[in-house]
Amino acid sequence: MYSSSPFVVSVVLLLSLPFIFLFAPRILPPKTLPAIPEPDEADDLALFRRATLASVEAAGGGAGVRRRLSSPPKIAFLFLINSDIAFAPVWERFFHGHERLFNVYVHADPAAELVLPPTKSFRGRFIPAKATQRASPTLIAAARRLLAAALLDDPANAFFALISQHCIPLHSFRYVYHALISDPGVPSPAAPLHRRHRSFIQIVADDPVLHNRYIARGDNAMLPEVPFERFRVGSQFFVLARRHALLVVRDRRLWKKFRMPCLKKMESSCYPEEHYFPTLLDMQDPDGCTRYSLTRVNWTDSVDGHPHTYLPAEISGDLILDLRLSNSTYSYLFARKFSPDCLNPLLHIADTVIFKD
Repeated sequence: MYSSSPFVVSVVLLLSLPFIFLFAPRILPPKTLPAIPEPDEADDLALFRRATLASVEAAGGGAGVRRRLSSPPKIAFLFLINSDIAFAPVWERFFHGHERLFNVYVHADPAAELVLPPTKSFRGRFIPAKATQRASPTLIAAARRLLAAALLDDPANAFFALISQHCIPLHSFRYVYHALISDPGVPSPAAPLHRRHRSFIQIVADDPVLHNRYIARGDNAMLPEVPFERFRVGSQFFVLARRHALLVVRDRRLWKKFRMPCLKKMESSCYPEEHYFPTLLDMQDPDGCTRYSLTRVNWTDSVDGHPHTYLPAEISGDLILDLRLSNSTYSYLFARKFSPDCLNPLLHIADTVIFKD
């Protein structure tokens, strides 16, 4: 009886193997963070193809070109949100009187409980959205959706500014528009006398934690498309020129790497949205980027990856003037992160400080 026990145990183990392989993934904790669902990826791919095709047709002399020639260049404001746009009244004052020079697009996380009704400039400007979450490529996908929607909507969109619900403008619309449009740009390879707009995106190559972020998906997961020496970091918020917006929605090569979920154990180093855009543009057109952001963020007392949040007691004219200061050619044009209850103090100084240039 006892002599047959090893044989019985072996048979039981052998028969159990299929069940172990079947149920182990459901029992054991996942090794990676959640990935982008395949249906979402398929929807995005179809959207990006339409945006690419429409831009190519416009550049070839279709109706889109006639529309662009009859309209001045516009700024597309891309709001990436997961809560109410509490500062909509500030933005309305910013936009007022300049309706021919801008468009607004909003990507709101479907799970967000939006209570505030959209104000004039935001009404009807919400695009089809997918779920977003931290430490995942969903934030990249959402920004790409906004870019694609803006490319499809209006050929006159020349600049694409990514904004969050916690952002405010630091200057008047006239000042912001002039700063972008009058940028000297870079010579066009095809026509050296013609200058192309630059993108305002932070690109950093020597961040001390860059390697940890590079291996967040695995030691060699980014190879061969993205060797470590080409990996970059930068602010999540940018202003892209139209050709770079098109470059982003056309990209498949780098996206297949950055869409991979991070390892669970590397979650604290997983910020894909801070790497995809600066890496892609630095690899494709480094001379066409200023390498700095136009959105001011205070990281001096960050908590759990979040920057300093300004409270009502901190709002003053001196704060606005300080937030504008920059080491680059231009002053900062936008700033974050502000708590929703800063609205009234900001409105109080809007006309006398913020929009007085």
